Amino acid sequence: MSTATIAKPQAKQPGKGGRRMSLPVLLLVIAGVLILTSAVRLITGADGITSTGQMSTALRLAVPIGLAGLGGLWAERAGVVNIGLEGMMILGTWFGAWAGYQWGPWVGVLFGIIGGALGALLHAVATVTFNVNHIVSGVALNILALGATRYLSKFTFEDAPGGSSKQSPPIDSLGTFSVPGLSDWLNTLNEKHWFLISDIGGLVGGLLTDLSPLTVIAVALVPVTWWVLWRTAFGLRLRSCGENPVAAESLGVNVYKYKYIAVIISGGFAGLGGAFLSIVASNVYLDGQTAGRGYIGLAAMIFGNWMPGGLALGAGLFGYTDSLNLRGGTVNVHALILLLAILLVVGAVYLAWRKKYVPAVITIVISVLMFIWYATTNEVPRQLVTATPYLVTLLVLSLSAQSLRMPKADGLPYRKGQGK
Repeated sequence: MSTATIAKPQAKQPGKGGRRMSLPVLLLVIAGVLILTSAVRLITGADGITSTGQMSTALRLAVPIGLAGLGGLWAERAGVVNIGLEGMMILGTWFGAWAGYQWGPWVGVLFGIIGGALGALLHAVATVTFNVNHIVSGVALNILALGATRYLSKFTFEDAPGGSSKQSPPIDSLGTFSVPGLSDWLNTLNEKHWFLISDIGGLVGGLLTDLSPLTVIAVALVPVTWWVLWRTAFGLRLRSCGENPVAAESLGVNVYKYKYIAVIISGGFAGLGGAFLSIVASNVYLDGQTAGRGYIGLAAMIFGNWMPGGLALGAGLFGYTDSLNLRGGTVNVHALILLLAILLVVGAVYLAWRKKYVPAVITIVISVLMFIWYATTNEVPRQLVTATPYLVTLLVLSLSAQSLRMPKADGLPYRKGQGK
């Protein structure tokens, strides 16, 4: 079977949300946001919003979200909705810590992947073989993983040195590294606080400072996923199962096999994200450690329109907002209110140019309220900083909902031979 045979029917399926943003336009948008951010930093004096430390923390927090999102991408490109990412991440945190404190962190990473894959296997059996509703199966898996890890912790960690019923013993570090010379130079450039140049220095410097080897692997998995799914015959067959499984079956594709493979790989990614949390982000397993990152990863995947590059941007955005909770949050979030108000003005102008006058007026009203909020306060409540990642998740999804195109057969029931 040739890959071109399957590609033909897919080429006739344009996205429902209109034209996809081209790379040059996307780069211009990113550059514009960076310029506005730099201007806001100078106006507010909140130098922390683009500091090297802020960006380094954001990258560390974005990795587990991005890995969960990649897991969701693999499953949903094959037509299986994976709400169970949170449960697979929970299994990854526990398995990673359980093996990590006994046999070393790299063994813990391997067991974290295995733990997530085992959870995914349960989800695949329920959804692919028995045609259970994908949402119901995913939610059940999340509950099962949470209960199972709490139960197992009482028998494995409670009597271990340094452990308890809700915490594992400490795990050895994988170590960190910075790019010699370049990292220090960019950090020095960032501390100059020059317009735009220092902000770029902070952004790039944060990506090259105090890196874990697992962070490098996780970042590399984004282009690897793109290449496998969009540049190989295997990926084409897998994606055909998420677009039109009946047509794929008629061309000789074993749809069940590809769905199983995709969901198990999905669980492996989520489990790796969980292992990252318990081994790299923290050197212990903690009860409730995932804190909903599986769901945020799913939101990052949707924000990225089921594409690896967009997913990475979404994970970076959510990781950045999450990092505000750790580094000068109340002041930095207050400065970002001004940035958001300016961005809303730009959005209103764009809507008016597109002759969408009612949305433009609503956007301007919201922008004015944001300006008033910024002008009448000096910082935001700590509770708002904690809630910022979740608020951003809801805001981004609501604004991008009109331009999304999910795989056509995503979440739909399928039985072998149903097209005959």
